[in-house]
Amino acid sequence: MSPGTTLSRRPARRLPATLAGATVGALVVGLAAMPAQAESGTDGPIGTVARTVGDAHFEPGPCPRTADPIPDLARARCGTLTVPEKRSKATGPKEPKGYGGDDGREITLAVAIMPAESSRPAPDPIVWLAGGPGDDAVSEIPMALAGNLNRDRDVIFMSQRGTYSADPELTCPNIDRFNARALGLVSNAPSTGRLHVEATRACRERVDAQGADRSTYNDIESSADYDALRKTLGVKKWNVFGISYGTHLALNYMRLHPKGIRSVGIDGILPPSIAGGAVTWKAAREGFDGLFKACEEQPACNTRYPNLKATFLRLVSELEADPITTTVTVPVHPEPVKVVLDGGNLVTWLTSATHVAAGVPRSIDELAHGNPQRIAEQLAGGKYSPQAIGRVAHGLVYGVFCRQWTPYESRADIIRGGRRAFPSFPRSMLANAPQLAWLHDDCRAWDVPPAPPSVRDVTRSDIPTLALSGGFDAQTAPSNGAYVARTLSRSTAVTVPYVAHVVFADSRCAQTITTSFFARPTAPDTSCLAGLQPPQFEIAP
Repeated sequence: MSPGTTLSRRPARRLPATLAGATVGALVVGLAAMPAQAESGTDGPIGTVARTVGDAHFEPGPCPRTADPIPDLARARCGTLTVPEKRSKATGPKEPKGYGGDDGREITLAVAIMPAESSRPAPDPIVWLAGGPGDDAVSEIPMALAGNLNRDRDVIFMSQRGTYSADPELTCPNIDRFNARALGLVSNAPSTGRLHVEATRACRERVDAQGADRSTYNDIESSADYDALRKTLGVKKWNVFGISYGTHLALNYMRLHPKGIRSVGIDGILPPSIAGGAVTWKAAREGFDGLFKACEEQPACNTRYPNLKATFLRLVSELEADPITTTVTVPVHPEPVKVVLDGGNLVTWLTSATHVAAGVPRSIDELAHGNPQRIAEQLAGGKYSPQAIGRVAHGLVYGVFCRQWTPYESRADIIRGGRRAFPSFPRSMLANAPQLAWLHDDCRAWDVPPAPPSVRDVTRSDIPTLALSGGFDAQTAPSNGAYVARTLSRSTAVTVPYVAHVVFADSRCAQTITTSFFARPTAPDTSCLAGLQPPQFEIAP
């Protein structure tokens, strides 16, 4: 991962030329239904009443700015939640001085409530926790509506602290631009690592210049923000749905503030108790193996691309020792783009390419026969896409990684995790887990104190929970669903085969399971799983 790149910003959705990853466009457009009332029964529709609870205040108002047009916002009820940047008890042990910020400083979080389509919506809405870390929940409205999540319930989107439509906005476009340029560098070279850290320092200076306290952008404070949102909206009970990093936040939220949560759906699961580089290596192995096995079981694919897994593993080692350099053109960039295809970049490519699984065997075969163009074009298309520049809140990214992950996982732990998952990979690759390159170096530059050790506690709860995973998920391990289910006594763990990271975005079956779960949290309808078929892999002449 390049500096501050998120575990899953906006996964690519069936884009044959790039892995740019724009959020799914809205498929559901209709008349606004009668909105749900606050469950207290004394107020108007949720989000229409100003209210102060403790040190938090909700104020109805205009809908937030968005990086891309979201037409459905025209029928949303919007406003802002104002909360302390730093709560006196939320950050654990006393922090060292010098991290910027002021105990009296307030921040503002944008809120958008999409009304239910039903004329008689259920009184308990759903709150959406975005991916990343660093994605803006409001930007993911089209994905939620495409999956019909608001069929029976209002769905509430709040921009997590630091994200695009929050104030302050802790994006760092310099990091996104570096991520693109870094495609022309050897990914595991020490010189690349030094440039990586320089970009991180520049981001830190940008965040500090805004007066932000870097130590307060994390799950602990964000969980308190969501608890404050529920209270200020006057909602007695709501449901939680988190995708990708949003599952990490959801598991901490339900551990820290369980009151008021009716049920929790998590999709593309990253448990806080094991988050870090080692589990990222494990995820890559599980997702890759799922795809390779599907090709092996499809006669046409296995005949045309025999031993695909062995071919891929061999190419990784060969390219790490002797990289290929090529140039490609991408639609949004006027000049040819240099791409160094080494072992690290090949693993990075496949981690995302599981979203376009049908073309993966052909791309690997072309590379094995000396043609790296398709893979290089997909890598460059993703990094140079407009959706990859200036959207992610790297201040939040580093807040999570550097307070909650690196203090509790050493570089040696990551190397051991890489060796377990991929014994044949060169040692030069193993400290830089997929999506998390130079993580410890970056966190030394970010310079924040560790979060309390309890932030790594396993979540134990009897709140009904749906744990969704994808069989091709190379970003968060499919086995993570069973892992979290062991300590969630009323959970249902489901793996949707042949689908990559965040199954709700790509699978109609996953959408059906999710909506049925919120209707009946202890008995979701999983019958659609029986009819799922693997992709028809592309067969080259």
